Amino acid sequence: MKIDFTTESLDQLAVPALAVFSFDDDPAANGSVCHLPEATRALLGELEESGELTGKLYETTLIHHPAGLAQRLLLVIGAGKESKYSTAVLRRLAGVAVRYLRARGVHEVAWLVGPKTSDAESVQALTEGAVLADYDADTYRSERNSKKRIDNLRFATGGETVSDSARAAAERGRVIAEAQNFTRELVNEPSNRMTPEMLAERARKMAAEFGLACEVLDENEIQALKMGALWGVGQGSEAPPRLIVLRYNPSQSDSAQAPESAPLIAIVGKGITFDTGGISIKPAADMHEMKTDMAGGATMLGVMRAIAQLRPATRVMAVIPAAENMPSGKAYRPGDVLTSMSGKTIEVLNTDAEGRLALADAITYAKEQGAGVIIDAATLTGAVTVALGNGITGVFGWNKDWVNRVRASAEAVGDKMWELPVDEDYRDLYKSSIADLANTGGRHGGAITAAMFVGEFAGDTPWVHLDIAGTRWSNEEKPYLAKGPTGHPVRTLVHLLTHMQAQ
Repeated sequence: MKIDFTTESLDQLAVPALAVFSFDDDPAANGSVCHLPEATRALLGELEESGELTGKLYETTLIHHPAGLAQRLLLVIGAGKESKYSTAVLRRLAGVAVRYLRARGVHEVAWLVGPKTSDAESVQALTEGAVLADYDADTYRSERNSKKRIDNLRFATGGETVSDSARAAAERGRVIAEAQNFTRELVNEPSNRMTPEMLAERARKMAAEFGLACEVLDENEIQALKMGALWGVGQGSEAPPRLIVLRYNPSQSDSAQAPESAPLIAIVGKGITFDTGGISIKPAADMHEMKTDMAGGATMLGVMRAIAQLRPATRVMAVIPAAENMPSGKAYRPGDVLTSMSGKTIEVLNTDAEGRLALADAITYAKEQGAGVIIDAATLTGAVTVALGNGITGVFGWNKDWVNRVRASAEAVGDKMWELPVDEDYRDLYKSSIADLANTGGRHGGAITAAMFVGEFAGDTPWVHLDIAGTRWSNEEKPYLAKGPTGHPVRTLVHLLTHMQAQ
């Protein structure tokens, strides 16, 4: 999608469609509607009186050949109550416009920006919402939606000048949203086209395109580093595991430089490209969704894609343990004892608790590479979905300062997250009588004990865990977003990493 600005007057702007929004208290005169010509607002007033225009959230009213405008179509989108308005709402309104208009054969749309929506934060949100809405998980359909997509989004100021900060914000929003869509593409790939090596190859290709350092450790190197936990998970598959490592360092040409005292941030993502549950096999129902068990790893690849272009003054390393968890004569079994890279031994009580094993060795590797802060994302437990549903990510961590930083970034970009507790007393639940740790703490408090198990390998290093099992996918088509992979929480982590110098 091409994104630009235009200062032409609305009665001269030659685009097929113009999108505006209004609140529910006076939908013919508030929101961005108030910047329309008088003749157009008079027409909207008539629609309000007839009850066709209410301003209810995500309501769409399409007007053909509107008075006072050069555009063939005027789309008015309801923004709901003005008291609940935010950039998160604005992001979704842009998504509604894109999905509604492209379904009707429109390929170019102008969005009217006024004093309340021409600031950098609003322009970035609008751009993100539009680009995210233009994605569909239809790669393998014979009839794709690509012919229906929006080619050009123009921010129309109605004659006002455009600030440099607004232009920069549009570019930033495009970069972040395209990175989020990249993550969605990876998550949507079927497992026959997304083995650990295939994921590694996608990482190599992306790194080469955007100037990141990339290293992929194969099965021999994984075993040589004594990553017994990761190897245990992947040893039953014909597709051997990989450890994918990407690095970003601010260059001397960047305007901002990370101080020497600034910590190396490690972002670690679970990359289980398919999870059968192993010998502790899952029920057949919905097992096909386990192609998405690499969403944490895909998230981190999307984050690295974005920061490689945004160039923050922050050193970042992504570590993605990629494996298939398959049952076979070579697979690890319940009752086995694995020795992790850290030296800690782990009794396997359930081979379906594999993600925490892969993360254990990845986190140890990150620490040995000098990571001063570790943030991981994983589709770790069904328990977090029971606790929080499919719309909120569970946040865990020993270090409250970093937990709060992550939550603040989530709030800033409209991602929903909630902190769940980590409690010393829960450590007893995943103790083993024959090893240092057991790989499951049982059914009760499962999201907590799983997170705490991962945290054991972070030790004293500041660490935050994001359980995205519920939020990595949406089975519901929304007015502003397609059904399928969400790309959550790419925006949160990009915001965190690009605002480090301000914290």
